[in-house]
Amino acid sequence: MTTNFLVPAYLQELTTEATATRKCLERIKADQFDFKPHPSSMNMGYLCLLVAEIPRWIAIMVTEAEIDFANFTHPEIKTTQELLAYFDDNMNNAIKALQGVSAADNEKIFSLKTNGQTIFSTKMLEYIGPTINHWVHHRGQLTVYMRISGIQVPSIYGPSGDDKNF
Repeated sequence: MTTNFLVPAYLQELTTEATATRKCLERIKADQFDFKPHPSSMNMGYLCLLVAEIPRWIAIMVTEAEIDFANFTHPEIKTTQELLAYFDDNMNNAIKALQGVSAADNEKIFSLKTNGQTIFSTKMLEYIGPTINHWVHHRGQLTVYMRISGIQVPSIYGPSGDDKNF
C-alpha cells in the first residue's frame, strides 16, 4: 500500500483513459496499419502500437526505474486482436505496478536513456502524470488519423461528431 497521494489519482486517471483508448484501438483494422496522413507522419500501425504501449512505460518506470531506447523492444503486431491483447496486458501491468508503490518509492529516480546515455532523470512518481498526458496526446493524434481514414471516432470525453445521438 502506498502513502503517496498521487498514486490513487494516477490509478483513477489511467483506468478512466483506458476505456476511451480501448474504444479507439478496437476500431482500427490491420489493413489500415499502413495508413499515414502525410509522408513525414508515422503510420497508423506504429501509432496504435505506441498508444497500446505507453501503459507499459508506466509499469517499467515503477518496477525498473529506467527505459533505454536502445534495448526497448516492441512486439510485431499483425492483428487488431493482438493489439488489444498487448494493450490489455500493458494496462494490467501498469495498474499492478502502481498498486505496489510504497512510501520508499517517493524518492525513486526514473531515467530515460538512449544507448546508456541519460536523456533525463526525474523523480519517478512525478513523471507518471506527464507520461499519462503523453499517452492521451498520442490517442488524440490517433483520433485524427481515424477521422481522416474514415474510421468512426468514439466518444471520449463526450460525444464525438460520429455519435448518432449528438
